[in-house]
Amino acid sequence: MRWQNLVAKAACKFKASASCVGWPLGSNRMCGIAGIMSIHGRHDPAWLKQQANRMVEAMAYRGPDDQGLWVSDDGRCALAHCRLSILDISPAGHQPMLDAAQRSCIVFNGEIYNHQALSVRLQDAGVSFVGHSDTEVLVNGLAREGAEFLTRLEGMFALACYDRERRELLLARDPFGEKPLYYVEFDGLLVFASELAALSRVQGFPTRITVDTVSHYLAFQHPVGERTIYQHAKKLQPGHLMRAVAGEVLLPERYFHFICAGDHIPSRPLEEQVDQLEELLLRSLSRRLVADVPVGAFLSGGVDSSTAVALITRRLQQPIRTFSIGFAQAPESEHKEARAFADFLGTEHTEQLLRPETFAEMVGDLARRMDEPNADSSCVPTYMVSQLARQQVTVAITGDGGDELFGGYSRYPQTLAAAEGREHQIVERSWHLGREYYSGRVLLYADRQLEQLFGRIPSGTGDHLMALRRRIDMDRRPYLNRLREADVANYLPLVLAKVDRMSMLHSLECRTPYLSTEVAQFAAGLAQSELIAHGQGKYLLRQLAKRHLPAEWIDRPKKGFGIDPFNQQAKQSALMQLRQLASSDQLCLHHFIDPGRLRVLLDNQFDGLSFYHIWGLLVLEIWLQSHEFSF
Repeated sequence: MRWQNLVAKAACKFKASASCVGWPLGSNRMCGIAGIMSIHGRHDPAWLKQQANRMVEAMAYRGPDDQGLWVSDDGRCALAHCRLSILDISPAGHQPMLDAAQRSCIVFNGEIYNHQALSVRLQDAGVSFVGHSDTEVLVNGLAREGAEFLTRLEGMFALACYDRERRELLLARDPFGEKPLYYVEFDGLLVFASELAALSRVQGFPTRITVDTVSHYLAFQHPVGERTIYQHAKKLQPGHLMRAVAGEVLLPERYFHFICAGDHIPSRPLEEQVDQLEELLLRSLSRRLVADVPVGAFLSGGVDSSTAVALITRRLQQPIRTFSIGFAQAPESEHKEARAFADFLGTEHTEQLLRPETFAEMVGDLARRMDEPNADSSCVPTYMVSQLARQQVTVAITGDGGDELFGGYSRYPQTLAAAEGREHQIVERSWHLGREYYSGRVLLYADRQLEQLFGRIPSGTGDHLMALRRRIDMDRRPYLNRLREADVANYLPLVLAKVDRMSMLHSLECRTPYLSTEVAQFAAGLAQSELIAHGQGKYLLRQLAKRHLPAEWIDRPKKGFGIDPFNQQAKQSALMQLRQLASSDQLCLHHFIDPGRLRVLLDNQFDGLSFYHIWGLLVLEIWLQSHEFSF
């Protein structure tokens, strides 16, 4: 089924004002969920409860205000929840929560933006509500309609719901993976939690890490798909659900799929497309601005965040605080552009400059606190801007997803340019778009570098790379639509994991208007010419931005949110730290990488060695030293 058929309808019609802002949302945002199910019913219910409690205690910072535990009356399932109360702090919002018929119990982390409309729908069907939380809407909707209710949701979520009559556990994750959900099967148990570290607290958790999981991390910066750094633990993938019934754990099922169009020419005039995009983003922003706590926005010098802030201030006419991070002593830093946008839009703006020595000092602390290793160096500025924003606001609007949906990455036009004039080679299969894309354009350690480090490409990583490349090569749709689809499935989850972890460390909730399913459905239908023009991406989105911001600002080249402004200083600092760690007998990387090959890298004799290669290894080594693992 095409995912477009699964998109939930809008909860309320757009109003070009801020009148809806301030409605009580009643959610349990910034929470942690955990649970454990005895598949064959052979485990002591008291032990299950104890293990669930251990998991939720490991995530206490996600929800310091309240904790809850529930064990099913059949003794098979224990659910746990920790909560940071912002709205609906009454007992009516407590989790785990039972539905009105006392049949199903749920734990939920996230935000359902259209829960009010869904509540009305359920009340019309005869459901009675005690409070006004989106959790109560979720549990009653799932109890009444089953997994089909997931297709009606507009939001970000990870949830677990146990049906006491059917003895069935349902796990589900939002369409793009804004909220995390890990699970593992062992010893007749299905164990799940918001954090991988919480899973590892369960007695008997298999902690094995292999050369393949390490190489997979180094290739993609973060374990992609269902993989995690641990061999046996998995992630429930975005847009998937999973069921476990007495005696069996069923394979995950996809309920949402981002499928791009096969059209090569636009279906409508440009201005009509821009009009529709503006209305969709306004509706999405209206929903995400609903809160009775302070709301701010991350603001860079790029198109995505500046367009969102412009729509908030100009069309919704709502004042908002903005926050940005810059790089000291770096002319390429975007903080000056962000400040100019803020001045133009009249926001209350706060910025902070990041210095090379600060960056170097933070790597150890951040790597130790990561749920699983993430080699995206923009974790540091994301952590810093989250810390900065949390001093004034509780919720932050971000621009995440804009690049994937609207073709914003510079690697897109670069790859298209590389494909020009190669039609004959593509037909003969002597040149491959998939290999051109899944190279150093996307990968941290590409094929040749993996071979240098490991002596070969480990089989699991090689097989996965081949599958990703073949999926692109065997497709016949426009090149860019193949690449966007691949990035939504494989790269966007890396970005969202970074944002979730770095913001959660400060109890800040991030919301992105670009990951509305309505906006995504619109973007999926765009032709390649509406995305890239004159060698520059996000063509359609830029036309919208130019309605509210100076055109010459919008047409500036994208700089990104990494550490390029002081790359060389950061490289030398990271290399020095890694060398110091390598001189210790406690070096963990030696379990997975031959010491001689690692020495070549540390001696700066590695082909094409950049800061990012060193950073990825440094983060991994520090993470390994601070987490339990076997090999």
